Amino acid sequence: MNIRKFYYGDIPEDAGGGSSVPSHKKESIDTTVNIERKDWPLWEVFIRSKQGMDHKHMGSLHAADAEMAIENARDVYTRRMEGVSIWVVESRNIHASNPEDAESFYEPANDKIYRHPTFYDLPDELEHM
Repeated sequence: MNIRKFYYGDIPEDAGGGSSVPSHKKESIDTTVNIERKDWPLWEVFIRSKQGMDHKHMGSLHAADAEMAIENARDVYTRRMEGVSIWVVESRNIHASNPEDAESFYEPANDKIYRHPTFYDLPDELEHM
């Protein structure tokens, strides 16, 4: 797959000025691009805001690779400069537990009360907890 990036105002050498591209070339270019885009994987986007310490799931998008996913996520989800960090993860690499199995899945933690933060006094100087 050959991906070529154009920025606003760029003119491909073979286009010669936009509308001068013969119609048969436009169709072949568009068809090729559509086929390739159809096969792009789905990416999940997580963004850390300026106020927060954690990344939050913002949505999903299709991209050819991780670099393109980060650039597209920046353009789509941080238009007002509200993010300081972007994570993208290919959707096929995310695995989750089944919500229907939550009771049996989390049950072993119920008998370990020392894991609950109610027994600990936190100093006032501690932030982000």
